[in-house]
Amino acid sequence: MGSREEIVAAAAKVMREQGYAHATTKAIARAAGYSEALLYKHFKDKTEIFTSVLTERLPALGTTLDDLMATAADTPLAANLARLARITLSFYLESFPIAVSLFSSRELLATHREQVMSRRRGPDVPLTRVTEYLGEELRLGRIREDADLEASASLLLGACFQYAFLASFEDREPSEAELDEWAERLAATLVLGLVVSGK
Repeated sequence: MGSREEIVAAAAKVMREQGYAHATTKAIARAAGYSEALLYKHFKDKTEIFTSVLTERLPALGTTLDDLMATAADTPLAANLARLARITLSFYLESFPIAVSLFSSRELLATHREQVMSRRRGPDVPLTRVTEYLGEELRLGRIREDADLEASASLLLGACFQYAFLASFEDREPSEAELDEWAERLAATLVLGLVVSGK
């Protein structure tokens, strides 16, 4: 593993243990076994390290969405949604302990928000991407024409986020079987709204 990958791995560990706010670049460099100067040869700032942790060390939500966009027709809608829910649950469970400390200071949150939004890496990206994926399912004729795609994406992501919040609050690590079951339940419920017209 090269120095960049080691820095990202160390950052993920430090951020999980201390949260984003307290994970200094000095602490990350120390955990990786490198100087802070070397860290800055690979990354512009801590925000860039954070986005690298989200995209490289956490469950691959973006990659899963890319794959679903390309292969949606190959799998039943409910199975696609369950897969999406399952990776989203894992992503939020892993990222919640890291990101929650961003909200400890209005100034920290404002600075971070400005940086991630300027890089188009903000928390709005999953909503946009899931909505686009549902648009592909609509194009395939597998969901009804009047379905509210953005609201459906919000329901899926919101349910996964709420689940991760509660698990983090309760300081428990859900089993793989529990996550699989919850993902299937979310998918089955969402299919009812996307396929069957409400009366």
